[in-house]
Amino acid sequence: MPTLIAFDTSSDIASVSLMVRGQLVQTDHSRGVTTHSRAILPMIQSLLDKAGIRLGECDAIAFGCGPGSFTGVRTACGVAQGLAFGIDVPVIPVVSLLAMAEACRLEKQKTSVLSVLDARMREVYWAGYSYEEEGGWKTVVEPQVSPPSDVFSSGQTVACGNGLIAYHEAFASLVVDAQFPGIMPDSQAIASIAKMAFRRGDVLSPRDAHPLYLRNKVAYTTEERQNLKAGANHSC
Repeated sequence: MPTLIAFDTSSDIASVSLMVRGQLVQTDHSRGVTTHSRAILPMIQSLLDKAGIRLGECDAIAFGCGPGSFTGVRTACGVAQGLAFGIDVPVIPVVSLLAMAEACRLEKQKTSVLSVLDARMREVYWAGYSYEEEGGWKTVVEPQVSPPSDVFSSGQTVACGNGLIAYHEAFASLVVDAQFPGIMPDSQAIASIAKMAFRRGDVLSPRDAHPLYLRNKVAYTTEERQNLKAGANHSC
């Protein structure tokens, strides 16, 4: 059973978890995506100190690789590579949307999940997953970015993520049994997935860790923002 640090900075909330020999022992959270790059390393060190564990005792570094905040996923990847190179251990990238599905399983005992994350710019990141006791999670709908109107449930029984709130009108008629908009990417779910990946040997060299980007364009130009605002005012 691995000892590992798991963290996520893909959303407004940064989270760090410490797993010791397969058991989750510490978790911490910090809010504010613009401060993630300054907060994440002190959070990691604080958890290690509280548990009396040295970083060098970890078997792997797990992190949320995206999709999500452009700055956040780059921060996570850079921190994971730096830590892993420093102690010569592998990394375990975990897709943020899959981490949401795992959080839904851990918190709500749901095993067929549609993850929907607000991507800004009137779009969402989304994917569909199904969990089986023997094989773990399987991807039913690959991670992608699209307008909310393009999202569909391919047999998933529940949906989760802040995209459900950001575009609530579009998702009001989504055919699922329940919606859990409060479930977001979280380090505890990343640690849980990473434990299973480590046991399978599904790890990477730090040099092979990369953020998962689903689109090239990450922000509107000033002219595009003005056009959007004008269109919204006209529609009113």
